Amino acid sequence: MSAIFIGLMSGTSLDGVDAVVVQFDADSMQLLGEAFVPYPPSVCEQVLALQQIGENELDRSARLGNQLARLYADAVHAALAACQLKAEDVQAVACHGQTIRHAPQAGYTLQIGNHALLAELTGIDVIGDLRSRDVAAGGQGAPLVPAFHQAMFADAGIARAILNIGGIANLTRLQPDAPVIGFDTGPGNMLLDAWIRHHLGVSYDADGAWAASGQCNAQLLDILLAEPYFAADVPKSTGRDLFSMEWLAERLERFRLQHGDIDAANVQATLLALTTHSIADAIRHFAPQTRELYLCGGGARNTQLCRQLAALLPQLRIAATDVLGLPAQQVEAAAFAWLGRRFLLRESGNLPEVTGAAGLRVLGALYPR
Repeated sequence: MSAIFIGLMSGTSLDGVDAVVVQFDADSMQLLGEAFVPYPPSVCEQVLALQQIGENELDRSARLGNQLARLYADAVHAALAACQLKAEDVQAVACHGQTIRHAPQAGYTLQIGNHALLAELTGIDVIGDLRSRDVAAGGQGAPLVPAFHQAMFADAGIARAILNIGGIANLTRLQPDAPVIGFDTGPGNMLLDAWIRHHLGVSYDADGAWAASGQCNAQLLDILLAEPYFAADVPKSTGRDLFSMEWLAERLERFRLQHGDIDAANVQATLLALTTHSIADAIRHFAPQTRELYLCGGGARNTQLCRQLAALLPQLRIAATDVLGLPAQQVEAAAFAWLGRRFLLRESGNLPEVTGAAGLRVLGALYPR
């Protein structure tokens, strides 16, 4: 049967809420429309503050969850308007929520957003809490998009990889006659955004222009790449809990003690190299058969980042997922719409070989309208 879902994604880049309207038929998927609602600076500040231990966290988290639900509702209403649809036309909204803490090693991952309030504000069933069941089954709870990548992008005759570059970068290996592998490679835009925000007061480095104005420092890059996470085996996932500004500050201090001060633009150039080198190293190690690399997420629009990847991986055909029929900026939100549909069909949404869970699990929880 044909059914329409709305997928909502707000990731570690903290730029805002992506909404996509997707129509699913028995064996096909069609994008009907999209919307984007930016985060106010105050919301970004609150999210970042909650990712550190602080006072009155429960109250702050609950209040922020209510704010996020209202932003999510705005995105749903904008997406409905873009498609000239009504709430009753939609089967469900699948909402990822905003990650506050990701600690699968401690048995939890936490995304907030008050799904009950979102159902109240939209008049549509909401499916949320999409990661915790995988964690309960011993998995990382991330990444969840490889199952969607496999369904949408796999080709029986070509070894492909899908690279999502958000705040964190994650890679999916789609190799014929081999299990799907998916994992977080490390920082995507997260440290780049934080560093430019700290020094220039802007939210992101458009086209990587500031990074391009500096020079990568090889000694600093070596210090950054020495982080044990990069050498860890899969399954693995990470986030701001590890790759924070505090993490960067500690390594910059180590560099300064050995080599002296470094220009801020050169740090930005080195952070871009950290992203591209960690991705390239991950492909060489875990997906050496790859012949085609398709990019999605905000980083796919970073011209300098894409140029560096092409230089590091000259043997690969590199393009955005647009050429496969799904615009790069819509892939993650569409993936969560797909996971929402899987939940209602009581079909599994995780891949145990990706997350490390004990088996296939139905992901999510329902908040009826």
